Parts: sequence; structure tokens; C-alpha cells
Amino acid sequence: MPASVVLSRLSWSTPDGFRLFSELDLSFGPEKTGLIGRNGVGKSTLLRLITGRLTPQGGHISVNGKIGLLPQLTEVGSGLTIGDVFGVAESIACLKRVETSEASDADYAEADWTLEARLEVALRHMGLSFTADSLLSDMSGGQRTRTLIAALMFSQPDIIILDEPTNHLDRQGREALTDWIRGYKGAIIVASHDRELLEAMDTIIELSGTGAQVFGGNWSHYQHRKALELSAHQHDLSAAQKQIDLITQKTQQIRERKARKDGAGAQKRARNDMPRILMDARRNTSENTSGNNARLAQKRIEAARTTVEQAREYIEILEPMRVDMASTGLPLGREVVRLTQVSGGYDPHIPVFSNISLVVNGPERIAIEGANGSGKSTLLSLMTGALEPVSGQVKVSRSHVFLDQDVALLTASETIRDNFRRLNPAADENQCRQALARFRFRADAALKVVGNLSGGEKLRAALACVLGGTPPELLMLDEPTNHLDLEAIAAVEAGLRAYDGALIVVSHDEAFLEAINIDRRFKL
Repeated sequence: MPASVVLSRLSWSTPDGFRLFSELDLSFGPEKTGLIGRNGVGKSTLLRLITGRLTPQGGHISVNGKIGLLPQLTEVGSGLTIGDVFGVAESIACLKRVETSEASDADYAEADWTLEARLEVALRHMGLSFTADSLLSDMSGGQRTRTLIAALMFSQPDIIILDEPTNHLDRQGREALTDWIRGYKGAIIVASHDRELLEAMDTIIELSGTGAQVFGGNWSHYQHRKALELSAHQHDLSAAQKQIDLITQKTQQIRERKARKDGAGAQKRARNDMPRILMDARRNTSENTSGNNARLAQKRIEAARTTVEQAREYIEILEPMRVDMASTGLPLGREVVRLTQVSGGYDPHIPVFSNISLVVNGPERIAIEGANGSGKSTLLSLMTGALEPVSGQVKVSRSHVFLDQDVALLTASETIRDNFRRLNPAADENQCRQALARFRFRADAALKVVGNLSGGEKLRAALACVLGGTPPELLMLDEPTNHLDLEAIAAVEAGLRAYDGALIVVSHDEAFLEAINIDRRFKL
């Protein structure tokens, strides 16, 4: 039988009682499936349920085939060797005993003479040249991710489970992974926000609080369907608003006709042209009819308003965010960064890079590129002053902000609103609320505690606090899209497009770099 995963009436709740899945039915066959959805909707939890690391609280999961899992880096101990990760540490030790003539008869019988060559091929496919004894702790985050992918390829499972596989991967690693996925013949389920990787999928499944929606085709097909949904909701909104206007207009016309009739009746009553009992009966009938018409009109208006609110809610979810913000006032040509013959690293005796020179003028947008371990994050640390250069000179504009992956700029125990007021002391409450609303932190959403936010919400809040007040002349970002869902990435892209200062960003997400209009690339 072909490899498959079938979920039947699956239910799961978090320890605090929040329901992630209820009566969920899904099936995965021998195809490539992309799993998307907002942060916190349960993508990683669903993968843990499929792999058996969690037990369903309700329903059933049927798996046909051997599962291979690519975990997130936080789930893998850095003290492991490549041999441990590949599951061949003992087999490698056996070969070494044979090579040193310390082997037993059992060692000679069990020795796999092709193992080292196959291990080397798997590592080389991901651009790695390590040995079985190499420690993960000596590698960059991207190199560790590549190692885990190589180990997954090596194990040759029937069903591949990938959880955010391109986080920390450089361009070469992303391309190698995507090429391997395209050529893989088994079943692949991948939770990812990487739009390039999602283009290689056969099916997209979108998880939400109401369940799962299946879209045939890749990312481009999904976007097309979403555009159609947006158009349909915009049509519903327009039609409902027109209906409210029409009902309101007709109601006013009825009121005006009634007022004219009531005026004529009063005149007749004054002239005694009609018996009083008949006039009273007609007046009562008119009042009852008017009351019924008013109630009917009110019900129709309320129904139309409900449609309006629902359509607006969907439109806000589906429509790309647009942000207006104050200008930095950065003139064209003003120097904001100058690096002169800079060498740097955390070990002064072994610099990561040497003799780097770079000048950034005016509102340039520059992407720092390089392979994993080439020193991109180290270079940003030098620019921010967090690290002193081994040699050379670093000059950076005083008006700059650095947003790292942990968004350390924000105080976790404070609300978004309090962080904004702290970082923008000249802004009053109204300016604060308006700025946060532009980044979709309206009303009570602005009072969320930063420590309780998802990764995407936290970065969006940081951008709101930095760009919503008086924006800095220079903004530096380190891998901003890692761990963000697609909606959060769209919000970050919108904010950065509206920013008119200088931008330096480290990212391997090509779609993101294109969306924020990068001008120049600097390669380490």
C-alpha cells in the first residue's frame, strides 16, 4: 500500500483547556502537502500527533509507512555528534575498531563497509564536509539544520514530516532542500512559511480556529483562491452597505408619507369631515402598520449590518496590510554606515571575517548575504556596538535601531502600549493608539503583555513601537521572518515598505527581500 496518514475525528486541547482541534478529518497521501496557518493554531502540535509524540485526546490517527521527522533545532541537543544524529554512532565505532585491529568477530560480521561513503554523500548533498565525530555545538544554526535534513535523507523514510525546515538555512541549503523535496517520491508533510518551498507543494492545507481547509495546488494556486475569496467578501460588503442605504431611504420615505397622511387626517378631524370612530380606527391601523414596517426594516438593517461586520472581518484577514507612518527625514546621500577594513569575531585570535569595508548612504536597502557561519549576525553586532571589531573602524548613525530574532528591544513584562510610550516619550496617548492601530493592535489588543505574544505578534509590535513614532534613520534586522506565520510576514513587509529610512537586513528569504524592495546586496 502507498504511504498515507489518515486523521479521523481528531481532537486536542492545550493543558489550559484551549481547544486546537475538534472532530478534525484529514488525509495525506503520497504527495507533497504544505501545512500553513497563524502562529499558535496548532501546526507543530498536529505534526507531533502524527509522529506519535503526542496522544490524541479524541479520534484516531492511522499511519501506513515509516515516518521520518525533521524536528526544530530547539528540540535537538547540541552535544550530539553527526553520528548520533544519523543513528550510526555505534556502527562508526565498529568500523574504527576494525581499522585499529581491536575488533571482535562480531564486529567483523556487522561492519558496514559502505557506511562512511554513504554518510559523506548525504552530507555533501547538503553542502557539508563534516565527519561522524563532528559536534553540533561547533556548527551554526544553519549547519545544524542542514545536518538534520541530511540525516533524514539518509534514513529513507516513507513519510517525511518537516517542521519549519528552512529556518536558519542559507540560500544554498534552501535550494538543496527544495530540489530534494521536488524529486522525492514518497509522502511529505511540511509546516512552513517559506513561500518558495510552498511552491513545490501539490496541496496546501490551511489550519485555523474553525478547522482545516484544503486547497489543491501550490502556493500560487492558494494565493489565487484567496484573491477570489477577498473579491467575494468585498462584493458582499458592498451589497450589504447598499442594502442598508436602500432600507434607510425607503424607511424615511414611508415616514414622510405617513407624516403627510397624518397631517391630512388632522385637518379632516378639525373640520369634522369624517366620523370620529372611523378616523380613530384608521389612525390605529396606520400606527400598527407603521410599527410593523419599522420593526421589519430594523431586522433587515441588523441582518445587513451583521453581513457587513463579517465581510469586514474576512477582508481584514485576507487583505494585505498597508501602513502609513512619519518620515525619517533621511536625506539622499547622507552617510549612515561606514565600515573601514573591519575584521571581527567573538574570538579575537580567529576572526570570522577580515578587512570588510562597506558604506551605506541615504535610504538604501541592503541585504547582507553569505553562507551559514560566514559572520552575518556578527557583522550586525559590530554595527550595533554590541561587539568591538578586532581591527578596523565602525561608524554608524546615532539614530538607529536593531531588531534581533528575540526582539530584546521590548520589555516582556510590559504591554505593547507601555512599550510604545517608553520608546516614544514625546507621543501622547492618542498618537500611541493611532500608531498601534496602524499595525492592527486596536483597542484591547494594544494592552496585551509582550511576554504573551506569538513570535509574529512580537515582531509586529516592535515595528509598531519603532516605526509608529519617530522612525530611526537606520533599521537593522536579523532573520526577521524566522518563526513567523504568513500573515505576520505580510504585516512586517507592509511596515518595511512604508519605512523611508536606511535598511540593513540579514535574511535568506528571497520572497521577503523582493517584497521589501532591496536595492543592493553585500556578500560576506
